[in-house]
Amino acid sequence: QMCYIRLLTLLLLLHCDGRDSELNYVTCGSLVKLLNTRHNVRLHSHDVKYGSGSGQQSVTGVESADDANSYWQIRGKPNHPCQRGSTIKCGQAIRITHMKTGRNLHTHHFSSPLSHNQEVSAFGENGEGDDLDVWTVQCDGEHWERDEDVRFKHVGTDVFLSITGEQYGQPIRGQREVHGMGSPNQHNRWRTMEGVFIQPSLEPLRHDEL
Repeated sequence: QMCYIRLLTLLLLLHCDGRDSELNYVTCGSLVKLLNTRHNVRLHSHDVKYGSGSGQQSVTGVESADDANSYWQIRGKPNHPCQRGSTIKCGQAIRITHMKTGRNLHTHHFSSPLSHNQEVSAFGENGEGDDLDVWTVQCDGEHWERDEDVRFKHVGTDVFLSITGEQYGQPIRGQREVHGMGSPNQHNRWRTMEGVFIQPSLEPLRHDEL
């Protein structure tokens, strides 16, 4: 219990799990950084708007491992919350919400600024946007494991969350473009890295859904 409380405070990776524990899985409410394993950059956002396309908040990839703007919370889809601490199933529909700005990972039929694939943005206010904020976790087993590569497929437009390496100039020089691609490939594989993984509760939870 002390380990759990300390980690919620410090946003450190949970180290008190065993190989057979449920803590090897990503759970509802977990706060994570997501690494694109092909390009070795973490999914990132910030209060910088796109200068083209939708004009919504931009989503990028960054090399830094310790940027607080790279934390995202795993939540249930609109009107269908998941119970805090419950393991996320392969194929489950989720929202991925940017911790600092409260906006959801989102995509739509706008062209991305560099590669001209499908634009990915952060959208909504206080964690609430629309149906284009919903993604499914594509993984091999029954549940999303913390140490495995997964893909995120957009429910509304069927694209995969991807990075192919294009780099922005000012004001976000060196950050990579994040976009949607129509086919699964090496550019859309992601793995959870640093974060706080919410433990499954042994007691019923009443006001604890996300």
